[in-house]
Amino acid sequence: MNHSDSPVPRRGFMGRAAATVLAFAAAPRVVASEALQAQQAGQDGWLDGLRASHRNLFDFPNFAGGLPAVHMLNYLNTYNTAYGVPDGDINVVGTFYGGTTLLAANDAMWAKYRLGELLNETDPEGRPWTRNPWRAVVNAEGLALPEASIEALQRRGVLFIACNNALTFFYDLIAQARQLDAATVGADIRANLLPGVIVVPAMVIAIEKAQARGLAYNRQ
Repeated sequence: MNHSDSPVPRRGFMGRAAATVLAFAAAPRVVASEALQAQQAGQDGWLDGLRASHRNLFDFPNFAGGLPAVHMLNYLNTYNTAYGVPDGDINVVGTFYGGTTLLAANDAMWAKYRLGELLNETDPEGRPWTRNPWRAVVNAEGLALPEASIEALQRRGVLFIACNNALTFFYDLIAQARQLDAATVGADIRANLLPGVIVVPAMVIAIEKAQARGLAYNRQ
């Protein structure tokens, strides 16, 4: 029997969130071998290309009505117009984790797993999104802004990173809500991430490493 129309129990969501945090906290510590250190360096390779004069990481674990995307656009535009700095001398990084994790997935995944319904994110008509609401256009403050979309910002050099830990958590959540196998869901979504999105091991560490490399931090 398919129970794919079953709502996600809020208590179950919070319970899983707490269990996930505890599981990661309880993971055994390991001493970094040379091989592990080399692997970690590869995982941080996304930082190596961030060498512009102006560098800023925008930290947004929530949709916030699309405003984080608008703020990244404003950052670029203001440097262009007020300071005469071209896009090529600006690095912007956006974060997909927490409530924004699934913005890393393409339209097909949003439709297939009804992610708008799962996240309680609705379009301007009040219906759950059946496509990625930031991919091609962002709706913010009653305006449709294609120039603030993920694809438009990527064309201007913005880098989006997604948290592996958060993705893994959402695979389990989607599987529970749709009565599916979590490993199958995970493989499906990983094969359908938006082009150019980089998966990092953990956003809490990625933010730390970005600041250590000299990126400014902008909490949304």
